[in-house]
Amino acid sequence: MDQKKMNRVLVASLVGSSIEWFDYFLYGTVAALVFNQVFFVTEDPAIGTILAFASFALAFFIRPFGGIIFSHIGDRIGRKKTLVLTLSIMGIATFGMGLLPTYQAIGIWAPILLITLRLIQGLGIGGEWGGALLLAVEYAPAEKRGLYGSIPQMGITIGMLLGTIALSIMTLLPEGSFMTWGWRVPFILSALLVVFGLWVRKGIDETPSFKNVQEKGEIPKIPLFTTLKTHWREVLIAIGAKVVETAPFYIFSTFVVSYATTNLGFSRTAILNSVMIGTIVTTILIPVMGALSDRVGRKPLYVYGTIAMAIYAFPYFWLVNQESVALLVIATVLGLGIIWAPITAVLGTMFSEIFSAEVRYTGISLGYQIGAAVAGGTAPLVAATLLLKFNNSYIPVALYIIFTAVISLLAIWAVKDRRGQELDI
Repeated sequence: MDQKKMNRVLVASLVGSSIEWFDYFLYGTVAALVFNQVFFVTEDPAIGTILAFASFALAFFIRPFGGIIFSHIGDRIGRKKTLVLTLSIMGIATFGMGLLPTYQAIGIWAPILLITLRLIQGLGIGGEWGGALLLAVEYAPAEKRGLYGSIPQMGITIGMLLGTIALSIMTLLPEGSFMTWGWRVPFILSALLVVFGLWVRKGIDETPSFKNVQEKGEIPKIPLFTTLKTHWREVLIAIGAKVVETAPFYIFSTFVVSYATTNLGFSRTAILNSVMIGTIVTTILIPVMGALSDRVGRKPLYVYGTIAMAIYAFPYFWLVNQESVALLVIATVLGLGIIWAPITAVLGTMFSEIFSAEVRYTGISLGYQIGAAVAGGTAPLVAATLLLKFNNSYIPVALYIIFTAVISLLAIWAVKDRRGQELDI
């Protein structure tokens, strides 16, 4: 395959992934700033925030179902068709959120409609990640698979960056304007990004791995059953390995928005800007770490990042609690930018290499999305609840980060590194 076509595949993988995650993260940040006041209206603001985070967490629990539905299509009909479907679903749900009337206008129907659209988002992202990753990995030459597999992972942080930039601009509006219509603008404009993403994906072909499975007539009737029968150990490894990649990420990027503004008196702009700087750093480092994994292996990099995450848990909160904007930025850059980068950069490629081609979409989606459901969406909720229970002490939240690192280290104990070897296609 010539480099021009390969570049198109990588762009299609990255653009679609970025748009999906932009839509997804936009909700998380707005949940912390707006939804507790316009959709989840209660007398106690802390309860409103917990309800908003609970609605954020809900989509994580639907993600495994999205993974099952769309990976079934992906393993039976093809990666490309599935990706067009997931991007369309995600775009419609996000656009709809931007048009929703508030609790003050329609009462209880406002949060019900919001949660329904959030669940549709969860279905879309559940199927998107696996397809975007396989598009890059299954086309990649063996010696560059780590680099290529890290490209769709950049979509996570680019999407988050776009969401944060959009909201940072909107928070410059007067408070009243931001709360009534300003927060809606990024949701509505996301429709333009979706149209662009669909156009880019239109021009790519099916992956060599899927074509090979088709030619051999090895497409499973029900990929989920085949995966659970033949690859259940790999699914468990993937679930466990995902834990340290997802929980600290949402603490550093979502939970901290409400923690730093409510408990420590930081301005919204200061915390959003620190998350934005951390996200820029990690976006630059992800492909660097992906390329490095082609030289030293996926597992060593992942282990290094996980141990660093455990060591950093207490220093992170200590830095944030100094109530200095400079130290807040340093804390976020170290956690979200530098320590998290090697973990996320190698995760997708490492997962792809432990599943065989006929169930690869289903296997990686199950592991990734169940891990995200168990530890990702619940992370801001767990952290907010721990704060409430332990009188605003950050110690239990730091211990929670260490706990996630221990789980992930145990999970990947038996993984063999397949750097440089041909994929089982």
